[in-house]
Amino acid sequence: MSLPVMHYATSAGDPYELGVRVVPGGVNVAIFAENATAVDFCLVNPDGSESRYRLPEKDRGIWYGFVPDVKVGDKYGFRVDGPWNPVRGFRHNPNKFLLDPYAKAIDGDWKLNSAVFGYKYNPAHPTDESHINTLDSAHYMPKCVVVEDNFDWMGVEKPKHNFHDLVIYEAHVKGMTMQHPDVPEELRGTYAGLAHDSVIEYLHSIGVNAIELLPIHQIGHEEHLVRQGKTNYWGYNTMGYFAPHHAYSAAGFDGQQVNEFKLMVKRFHEAGIEVILDVVYNHTSEGGPRGPMMNFKGIDNASYYRLPSDPQHYFDTTGCSNTLNTSNPHVMQLVLDSLRYWADEMQVDGFRFDLAPALARNGSHDVEMFGPLMQAISQDPVLRATRLIAEPWDIGGGGYQLGNYPRAWSEWNDRFRDEVRDFWRARTHGVAALATRLSGSSDIFAARDRRPRASINFVTAHDGFTLRDLVSYNEKHNEANGENNRDGNDTNRSWNHGVEGETTDPAINALRLQQQRNLMATLLLAGGVPMLTAGDEHGRTQNGNNNAYCQDNRISWIDWEIEGDRADVLTTTKRLIEIRKNNPAFAQKFFRFGMPTKDGSPSDLTWFTAAGTAFAEKDWANTDCHTIGMFLNKVSGAGRESDASYLVVLHASGEVIEYTMPDATWGGNWELVFDSTRPGGEPISQTAKANEKLILPSRSTLVFKSLD
Repeated sequence: MSLPVMHYATSAGDPYELGVRVVPGGVNVAIFAENATAVDFCLVNPDGSESRYRLPEKDRGIWYGFVPDVKVGDKYGFRVDGPWNPVRGFRHNPNKFLLDPYAKAIDGDWKLNSAVFGYKYNPAHPTDESHINTLDSAHYMPKCVVVEDNFDWMGVEKPKHNFHDLVIYEAHVKGMTMQHPDVPEELRGTYAGLAHDSVIEYLHSIGVNAIELLPIHQIGHEEHLVRQGKTNYWGYNTMGYFAPHHAYSAAGFDGQQVNEFKLMVKRFHEAGIEVILDVVYNHTSEGGPRGPMMNFKGIDNASYYRLPSDPQHYFDTTGCSNTLNTSNPHVMQLVLDSLRYWADEMQVDGFRFDLAPALARNGSHDVEMFGPLMQAISQDPVLRATRLIAEPWDIGGGGYQLGNYPRAWSEWNDRFRDEVRDFWRARTHGVAALATRLSGSSDIFAARDRRPRASINFVTAHDGFTLRDLVSYNEKHNEANGENNRDGNDTNRSWNHGVEGETTDPAINALRLQQQRNLMATLLLAGGVPMLTAGDEHGRTQNGNNNAYCQDNRISWIDWEIEGDRADVLTTTKRLIEIRKNNPAFAQKFFRFGMPTKDGSPSDLTWFTAAGTAFAEKDWANTDCHTIGMFLNKVSGAGRESDASYLVVLHASGEVIEYTMPDATWGGNWELVFDSTRPGGEPISQTAKANEKLILPSRSTLVFKSLD
């Protein structure tokens, strides 16, 4: 039996602030729906029935009105009428309950039912989508929640770290604490759990000063996952760009999730830790033409999405069946308003933009890196002060854009990942590429006065093998995902060191542990900004799954039983971060180009062969070279002075070799401060003199500090 629907008139409001805004006596409602013929604001009553208010005004594509007696905590949505003509790109259907694109809180997940689809839906026998579906979807849809912003930050301000001093920690809100023994059970997997003292103290203990959260915007899980009883655990399928995902809230779903998120940010800021959000403005959770109708598709499909010359389909540069049309001024406004809301009202410190080239595509779908949206972000007085980090590729034509972003941006550097992985499995053609990555990737980023901070260095990320799995598996093992191991990347640049997966062989385990130390040292001592993936710092495994996007279970959750070899990796990571943070020679502000220093001492950067001589052209051309020494002068000439000069020696060969220290020009006496062949990287007390010959163990990293 259907519930009654009450229809009411509304009075004029204003169109200047989109969404539902609490005002004296009720709410002001405004929504962009340029091609609609009518829009109803639908208040959901406690018994599930609807009170519908027809918005009376339309101005520049925005429908708006004042609705009386609506209170904070009330649930609502929209119904939008207009043409149903998929062949022309129009998919209006007033039978569908739609979410507010500007909703600040959303309660619930969508339920798989044919009513949620705009066309007559039969998954066993797909029908012509031109036939409109008249079933009402309200019962199967989440509900928006009226929210008022009134949080007291108590004077807590954002931390003010230099970008080049950051150590970023990529983490998942839920996965970080679901198995944490010191977080109360009722808080595990939530914003409150992530902000628990034990988590913050742990991040402090390893030296992290920025946490990058996988997507926390309200998530809409894909149809094929819902059918399997799975969820999009990673969250790269956004339903609402202003709403923190409700399922990560311990306080409740009736708007309480907003203040719980703010309290989490406040606690991190009190601890001096920045909060960066991974954001997905490239596509939405509605999928392609046959996907569900949640909001944008029913509000104004032809405006919100990129459509090809045949507008019944979608122009897809994301691999997710749709691409948000950021070349439309109102969609661009949606993105900007959302970013400002999170930076200002929610006080986050920055954003990592998933598949960022999709945002820069113009009306012809070509990437325009200095186009309107990119310029607006860079010039906005709020956003230009935030961390702007691009994943600099999508899957469309011209989508690989590493190094091409505006000056204010930083970028995920996949060439660092690939070349470091190849070096440590001895699959490189010499060391020239590695040297460039170690010194900040100036070949990619030095143009247009960009600095080393433009390079976000990583060896692993949420997408791919964990660090432990990188040295334990040659092949992906994604059977648990339900796609017959077809999903995930087949090119991992990994090496199992002789046995696929876990083993009891002590020699293999010792070598794998040493390789984890090597990879971590290369990441944390290179120029640029390092990003750790949560759990890598203590050797977490996903049992070879390199695409755990749908694994909301122990495969993805952080295992906090840190002992044995895993404890060793944690000790190693702490030691390396301490070396980096205490010595500006590593967290370099400017590129080093081997230039003379102001005080006449050796050049700011010099590369050394195993023979103790500076690299010559013939040495760079030696494709069999697997050993390199990086000398960093404490006086960089254009950066900050360190307390000492450093020599980092990387040796990826399986051979034990003789290594000669540089002559006295570069330093007469050296102290070994890191040794990847030793437990925790802690060296046996050792000093070395200029020209001294040392035994360099196979597959090792040694870090020397000058004593002169």
